Amino acid sequence: MKNKQSQKTKTKKDADAEYAEMTQGPLRSLIIRLAIPAIISNLVTTIYSLSDTFFIGRLGTAQSGAMGIAFSVMTVIQAMGFFFGNGAGNSMSRELGKHNNTRAARLLSIGFIGALASGLAITLVGLSTLHPLVRMLGATPTIEPYAVTYLIPLLIAAPMMCGSFALNCLLRYQGLASLAMIGLVIGSALNLILEPVFIFLLHMGMFGAALATAICQTISFVILAVLSMMHGVVHFSLRQCRLTVPLAREIAGGGLPSMIRNAAGTLAVTCVNIAANPFGDAAIAGMAIVMRIMLGANSIMIGLGQGFQPVCGYNYGAGLYKRVLKGFWFCVKVATIAMLAFAAIIWITAPDLVRIFRDDTAVVLIGTAALRFQCYTLALNGYNMMANTMQQTIGKTVAASFLAFCRLGLFLAPAVLILPHMLGIVGVECAQCVSDVLTLICTIPVHRRILDGLNREEIGA
Repeated sequence: MKNKQSQKTKTKKDADAEYAEMTQGPLRSLIIRLAIPAIISNLVTTIYSLSDTFFIGRLGTAQSGAMGIAFSVMTVIQAMGFFFGNGAGNSMSRELGKHNNTRAARLLSIGFIGALASGLAITLVGLSTLHPLVRMLGATPTIEPYAVTYLIPLLIAAPMMCGSFALNCLLRYQGLASLAMIGLVIGSALNLILEPVFIFLLHMGMFGAALATAICQTISFVILAVLSMMHGVVHFSLRQCRLTVPLAREIAGGGLPSMIRNAAGTLAVTCVNIAANPFGDAAIAGMAIVMRIMLGANSIMIGLGQGFQPVCGYNYGAGLYKRVLKGFWFCVKVATIAMLAFAAIIWITAPDLVRIFRDDTAVVLIGTAALRFQCYTLALNGYNMMANTMQQTIGKTVAASFLAFCRLGLFLAPAVLILPHMLGIVGVECAQCVSDVLTLICTIPVHRRILDGLNREEIGA
C-alpha cells in the first residue's frame, strides 16, 4: 500500500514538473529541446528507409520499383499508428495542461490498444489479398513478385509497427521526446546491421530486407512499451480502456488529420506509380527513390512540428494562447529557413543522390528532374506543415483534416494523373511542385481565421 502511494506521489510530482516546464519554460529553447530528439528520430528512420532503398537498389531496377509499391502499404501501417497515437496524444496533452491526469491516462490506454488492433486488421486483410493488392497499387508483372515477397514479413509485423508509431506519439505528447527517440534509434540502427547481412550474406534478397525491418520494428515496439510504463507521466492500464462516445469522438477528431494525411500519402504514391507505369520500371524506381530522399528533407520540418506539439497542447489546454502563437511563428521561421537550405543542397547534388541508390541512366535522369522540381516549392511547406500541426493539436479537426488532404490527395493525385497526358514523364516529375503551391493558397486563409480567433481569445482573457 505504501509503495502504491509512493508511486502515485512520484507520478504527481513528475506531472507537476512537466506542466510547469511546458507552460512557464523559455519557449524557443523548450521547442528546440523537444524537437531535437524528434528530428533525430525522423532522420534515423529516414536513414533506415534510405538504406533499405540503397541495399535493394543493388539487386535490380524491378526490386527498386517494388519498394515504391510497398511504400503505399507501409504508409497505411504508419497511418493507423499515427491515427491512434496523435488522436489520443492531442487530447492527452490538453488534459495534462488542465491537470486532468486520470482522463489523460485513459486516452493513452485506449490509443495504445486501438493501434495494436488496427495493425492486426491490416495483417489479416493484407495477407489475404496480397497479389491483387500489389497489382492495384501499380505493380508491373516484373515488379509484382518482388513486392509480394517484401510485404509478407512487414504485414506479419504490422501490429507491432502500429504500436510502435502510436507509442512514439504518446511519449512525445507527454514531453518525453528523448524517450520516444531511444526506441526508434535502436531499432533503426540495428536494421542497418541486419539488412545487409540478411540480403547479401544469407542470400535472402527482398525477403531478407523485409525480415530485418520486421524484426527491428518489433524490437523498437518492445523498448518503447517498457519506457512508457517506466517513465511516462501517465501510464497504460487495461482497466482504463473504457471507451465512451466522448472519448471516441476526441480520439477520432485528433487522429483524423493524421489518418487523412497518411491516406492521402498512400493515394499519392499509388497515383505516382500508376502514372509512371506506362514509362516503365525505371520511372517507377526513379520516383520511389525521390520519395525516399524527400522524406529526409522533410524530417527536420516534421521533427520541429513534433517538438511544438506538446508545447502547443499543454499551453492551449492551460489557456495560454499567446505562448501558442509565439511558438507557431517561431517554428514557421525555422522550418522555412531550413527548407531553403535543403532545397539548395538537393538541387546541386540531385544526380549524385539518385545515383547512390540506383546507378541506371534512365533512373538518374527521371529522379534528378523530379528532385529539382520539388526544390522550387520545398520552403513553402514550412508554413503548410506548421499550420496543419497546430490545427490538429488544438482540436480544429475540420480545418486540419481538409488541409492534410490538400497536398497529397486533393491536389497531387489529380495532378499526377492529368499532367502526364499533357507533358509526358515531365508531368509525373513536376506534379508535387504544383500541389505544394495550391496547398499554400488554401492554407493561408484557413489558418488566418484560426490565428485571429486565438488573438481574440488572448485579448479576452
